[in-house]
Order: sequence, then structure tokens, then C-alpha cells
Amino acid sequence: MAKDKRTDLDRRSVIKKTAAASLSVAAAVTGSAQGSVDNKPVGRRSLIQRENERGGTRDWQLTRVWPNRDNFRTSLIEGYCSHQSIAAGESLDIFVSCDPQTAYTIDIYRMGYYGGTGACLKKTIGPLTGKTQAVPEMTAAPERLRECQWDVSVSLKIPENWVSGVYLGKLTTLSKSSSDPYWQSYVVFIVTDDRPADVLFQCSDNTWQAYNRWPQNESLYTHPAGAHAPGVAVSFNRPYGMYTQIFKPALSIGSGEFLLWEYPLCYWLEQQGYDVTYGSNADGIDVDFITRCKTFLSVGHDEYWDIRQYQAAETAIQRGVNYLWLSGNSVFIVSPFSDSATGTPKRTITREGCYGVLRNDEIESYEALFAGLRDTGLDERRIIGARSVVPFNGGGDWTCTNPQHWLFQGTGMKRGESVAGLVGWEHHGEPDLDRHGLQVLAEGSVWAGGTREGKYAATIFPGGNGNFVFNAATIFWSQGLSTPPGHILPWSHWSRPHGPDARVQQMTANLLDQAIENS
Repeated sequence: MAKDKRTDLDRRSVIKKTAAASLSVAAAVTGSAQGSVDNKPVGRRSLIQRENERGGTRDWQLTRVWPNRDNFRTSLIEGYCSHQSIAAGESLDIFVSCDPQTAYTIDIYRMGYYGGTGACLKKTIGPLTGKTQAVPEMTAAPERLRECQWDVSVSLKIPENWVSGVYLGKLTTLSKSSSDPYWQSYVVFIVTDDRPADVLFQCSDNTWQAYNRWPQNESLYTHPAGAHAPGVAVSFNRPYGMYTQIFKPALSIGSGEFLLWEYPLCYWLEQQGYDVTYGSNADGIDVDFITRCKTFLSVGHDEYWDIRQYQAAETAIQRGVNYLWLSGNSVFIVSPFSDSATGTPKRTITREGCYGVLRNDEIESYEALFAGLRDTGLDERRIIGARSVVPFNGGGDWTCTNPQHWLFQGTGMKRGESVAGLVGWEHHGEPDLDRHGLQVLAEGSVWAGGTREGKYAATIFPGGNGNFVFNAATIFWSQGLSTPPGHILPWSHWSRPHGPDARVQQMTANLLDQAIENS
């Protein structure tokens, strides 16, 4: 595997070399959106650095996958977990179905850097005796909910020494003979902790589930009443089928959208040794879960939010947490959590409406999509700085418009220079120019369907308590950081990102070091 361009560079030494040259263009308010980068010495090795010294393996990747020809599942072996996230010391139930019935194993991996292998094997479970478990009936409209109530296949007590992170369970059927091939898929869960940390990585798992078509095209986007029909619900009590929204990567089977939009950032953060902890969208309801950390990361495609998440984010920003929206189309749909049929909290999400205010021309141009979503929620620009605009998908180049800002220190970027293909497949635009201190850092055009022009804007504004809020305005930001084993660059709307770029890596380091060192 080719190394990333900054693999062998110490991130803090890069900041140190560029800080002196940047003082003339940095504003004087340290720790705010206008502040300068301040270099501090490296302290003791973080928990993440020690964790990544463990032996890694590339065997976490799926080798043999057979998606069903007529739907979006892999019924040969598939499964799901009882919780989106769980703390060490607690028990996680894993539910598995095999059709036909066969023996199988589960290999549990923690995802990270691990010397470039991408994961560390934590536990092997089995062989276990497989059974075929039923596809649930669909509830009546408008919900159209499919919620599995499978028998528990195995209960796993999370060891106390398992570090917070994203964990994949690789399900593998056992071959009966040389002429009987094995088959594989994933389950995914997050291990959380309650320690103070520099960075909180929030997985966008509400949106993974919203787009999950398991088993027969039952996502929030496949309702007969329309792709954005209100009142439609999806359950976390079901496997993740193959992702098919803009391309069809086999590694997405069972892993949601983590490996597509979020894993390149996870891999890069842990490669660089940042002190990072992880959580789910559901964890973001608790403001104390957020405020123990200096920096909150929204990653990839973070579209679906419970209003309680919004309220927690607003409070956390007021309390001084830095927010980095390394994402696009974020906080667009109001999607409250509800309990499962058996009473487990936060296992169902329902589409209820939009955040912010859609213009009349947006509603008219997408009448079939938005007819039922005119009741709007809180304005996402208050916590992001910009919003999802119509057309809300497309591709484009990320173009610098404010090169004097400390974000660009060490990148060499000049006004009008671009990172090709970095904007997509959805974005943010129409910044809140009335907000005190908001600056536009990059802006330009995106092309929906290859021909229809839209506009994006990357922004930053002071949070009011020595912190700042940055909006990258693109789902694809993480594509510019690393290409982990197994990663496939996306292609959408006749546009594609180019992979790791030293400028994106440097900007991300500038943001994180500014947030961490001045908090």
C-alpha cells in the first residue's frame, strides 16, 4: 500500500514550521475562529497511540460476499447488534441468520491505523451453530417498519480493556468441504467511554440506517408516497444491506456507511496519534457525553438528527466545545428516536420534517420530495454556519477564497486554487452571513446530475467561549485524508475525489491542533 503523503511527518512539527510564517496573517483573538495557531509540546502518549502499537491485520476485510440477486441483503449470512453503542463492561447481543443453516464464526476487530493494516483482531467467537431467522412483516403505512425479533446468537460482554472505537464483527460461514465456499458479512457497533478526550468522533449511524434498504428495498427513501414522505420509520433491529445510493461497495454489507465516508478519517486520526473517543448519534443526545471532550466531529453524511441532538449541540457550543462539521447535508431531517417493540430505547427513527426553512422555489422544484416536509424544525445554520440547499447533491472542486485565514497555514493555497473533486456528493451552502464573526473560507459551484448548478460554502465562526465552529461543506472531506486498506473512492454526479491530499491533511491538522491546544 502506498503511504499517505504525511505518513512520516509529525503533525505538530508541521504546525511549528508554519506558525512563524503565518503570524502576519493570523488575527489576534487566540482560540476563536479568527485566532492564530499556537504550537505546544507533545505530551505523553495518548491511549490511542498505545492502542495502535498493538499488532494489526488486514484480515478484517471481507473476501467472499454474495448479495442476493433480487434484493439488498446477503441471506447466506447476515446479522445485527442489540445496541448502536455500548460501554466496556456491558453486554452486547449479536443476532445472526444463515440460510441455509450452517456453522459460522465471528471475528471482532477494532478499526484504526495499526501500522497501516487498518484493524486489530480483538476476539474470535465460535464455531457457532447457525439458524435461519425470519424476515419480519412490515407494519402498516405510513411507518412501513420492518423490525427483526431474532433469537440471540451470542452475548458478548465487552472487556474492560477494549478501547473506545468502531468495531466490526466479521461473520464467516464454515465450509463443509473443498467444494463448499465460505461466505461473509459484517455486524458493526461502537464501544464508548466516559473519559475526557481531545476529540469526540460521532458516527453518523442514523443516516446509515435511513439509507439501509434491508431486506427488500425498505429504507426511508423507498416509500410509495415519495422519497421524503413523513411518518416513515426504520429500525436498528435489522442487518445493514449493501449500500447502493451512489455506488455498490461490497464492504458496506453489514457495516452501514462507516467504511465509505468515515473510516478514512478514523484511520488518519489514529495514524496521527490524536486522543480520540467515539460515539453514535444516539449518544449525542446527552450533552455531558459531548462536553467532556474539547472537539466534536460530525463525519461524512450526518443528515438525520433527533431535536435533542440539536439542543445538546447548541448547549455544547455555548459551553466551549469546538465543532468540526467534516460532513455534508448535515442536520437536514428531523428524525426523533423511539423505543423498539421490546422497549429498547433509541432503536427506531422516524422522518418528521426538515431543519431550517426551505425557500418556496426549493419546495416547488422538488415538490415530489418535499411536499410532506414543510413543517420545519430549528435552523441548522445556528450550529453549522450554513445549511443544506437545493440542489443538495452534486460534485465540485473545493476552492479557497480566504487564504489569509489560519486554516490554510502550511498548505500553500492561494485564492482561487482548488482541491479537485473534494465537494460531493452532498454539501452545505447559503451561509448565515448575519452571524457575528462568520467567515467564508471556500466556495464555488457543484453540478447536480452533471448539469444543474448549485452552490456550496465552507465557513467558520466563533462559538463565543473561546471555541469555533468549522463547516467543511462536503461529505467527501475524509476522502482527502487517507486511503485505508479496502477503501474505494466514490464516484457521483459525474465527479469524484482524488484521494489523500497534503493540503486537506494540513487543514485538518490546523483545525484539530487549534481546537485542542486552545481549549
